[in-house]
Amino acid sequence: MSSLGKLMKQAAKMQQQMEQIQTSLAQRTVEATSGGGAVKVVAKCDGTIASIKINPEALNPADAQLLEDMVLSATNQALSQAKEISTSEMGKATSGFSLPGLT
Repeated sequence: MSSLGKLMKQAAKMQQQMEQIQTSLAQRTVEATSGGGAVKVVAKCDGTIASIKINPEALNPADAQLLEDMVLSATNQALSQAKEISTSEMGKATSGFSLPGLT
């Protein structure tokens, strides 16, 4: 088989693996909390937020800024974890794939 044929076959296999990983990542979740558990965010590993839960005890109108900060913190933590997992899983699919002249 020619080098181009091998490269095309390898690329098709990698694309199929990446599609399977993306489907899996869309179902996989991570969870992060802030404020001692007052706010919990669940993110999917495809980069979307699945849910945000706020403990009713954290709902004090005088502390709105604090609650906003806790939601933001938990969301960023969850998305960071999800991105880390996604990057790792996608890296597995592309490892070993090299284009001539780009190594």
